Amino acid sequence: MSMKILITGASKGIGAELAFQLAEGKHKLILLARSEDALKRVCDKCNEKAGAKIAFPIVYDLRNLLVDGRDFIKSLDDCSAELDILVNNAAALIKKPFTEITLAESKEVFDANYFAVEQLIRLCLPRLKKSSDASIINVTSMAAVQGSSKFPGLSAYSASKGALATLTECLAEEFKEYGIYVNALAFGSVNTEMLAEAFPGFNAKTSPPEMGSFFKWFVEDGWRRFNGKMLQVSDSTP
Repeated sequence: MSMKILITGASKGIGAELAFQLAEGKHKLILLARSEDALKRVCDKCNEKAGAKIAFPIVYDLRNLLVDGRDFIKSLDDCSAELDILVNNAAALIKKPFTEITLAESKEVFDANYFAVEQLIRLCLPRLKKSSDASIINVTSMAAVQGSSKFPGLSAYSASKGALATLTECLAEEFKEYGIYVNALAFGSVNTEMLAEAFPGFNAKTSPPEMGSFFKWFVEDGWRRFNGKMLQVSDSTP
């Protein structure tokens, strides 16, 4: 069954790989990212895979939602009046020791990884309520899992993803009346640009296509078996 899916952070890494694999199912994909050129390349490849125009770009910095979301709503209206799945994949990372990271930098990370996601959910909720098969999937991290190994320099990133994990549990309960499922995926290390930034020289065992295959399954079907859960998708830490 074809679905209407909004994916943030879709211009590279796991977000782009998810879009490529979902394109094979000819879902309508609304792809959001800040990089116009990279996003256009992802959309073009998705359309090529589907053999039809199924991917629609929104070039946007989600932190702008914290000021005024009307321009985003207009862009979303231009792409689709309906929405079945919201995938909150976009994230920001600043790697600095706690004694060096400033309050402004910590707020920057929380704005991108938590508050912008919170506001995006608010703005998309009217569309999700109209769907008979609605799901919100938040991408967190193994860094957000209590008891998992933590790494120096990632306090703001880890804490922001932990906040998103708790929000996931809260919204799953609140949105039961609408029939909307809310879950989170705590990904472990995958060979992406963000991993290279956080851990230079570290080589993860999992490639974007491999994680993208699992991600595709969860977006298309797996979420129906869970609600209010953060699934740890990792065979190691990080």
